[in-house]
Amino acid sequence: MIGGDVCTRACRFCNTLTGRPEPLDPLEPDRVAESIRLMALKYAVVTSVDRDDLPDLGARHWIDTIGRIKAANPETVLETLIPDFQGRYELIDMIIQAAPDVVSHNLETVRRLSPQIRSAARYARSLSVLSRVSSAGVTAKTGIMVGLGETPDEVSALMDDALQAGVSILTVGQYLQPSRKNIPVSEYITPAQFEAYRALGLNKGFAHVESAPLVRSSYRKE
Repeated sequence: MIGGDVCTRACRFCNTLTGRPEPLDPLEPDRVAESIRLMALKYAVVTSVDRDDLPDLGARHWIDTIGRIKAANPETVLETLIPDFQGRYELIDMIIQAAPDVVSHNLETVRRLSPQIRSAARYARSLSVLSRVSSAGVTAKTGIMVGLGETPDEVSALMDDALQAGVSILTVGQYLQPSRKNIPVSEYITPAQFEAYRALGLNKGFAHVESAPLVRSSYRKE
């Protein structure tokens, strides 16, 4: 995770610190690239906090990090799990042009519940981010949590929305409350229902679906 450890948003499912972040560390891109090299990673997933405090929302820092990683690790497959950049296409295009192998942006939950658990992100805006990525010919991926009070029909509708946006990879995992201040778990989804979601997603047309209780955004990415 780049951009520091303090986020400018306060999503109810997330346990990342919220507040006023420190200035960006100009040496972080090089350190991330070197860490990936030292670990000899075949597949690396890089994400970030939201940096709504910055004029470019942290996009240039992203570009520097992607560039350093690719230069130091030319054989490593790179996935970027990006924020929504407030839907600003010029910033999303900067990520696309830096040429990561996969660009991921999580919808997190179904349309109805999105305003309740995401502090500033918007369901339609997230779809527009994914559509921008896929329309550029880049592999687009998204992930959701279940157990927040959604219905199977709402998950099915989300799949349709994601497919229409050009998403080809979907992850579905159980929401687990990280602390008492976060939104409670509404339901523990059965393994059978997770398997039903996996089959449904594949039948609808996703190229790949990971769906199980402990699945997360970077689960089995390689």
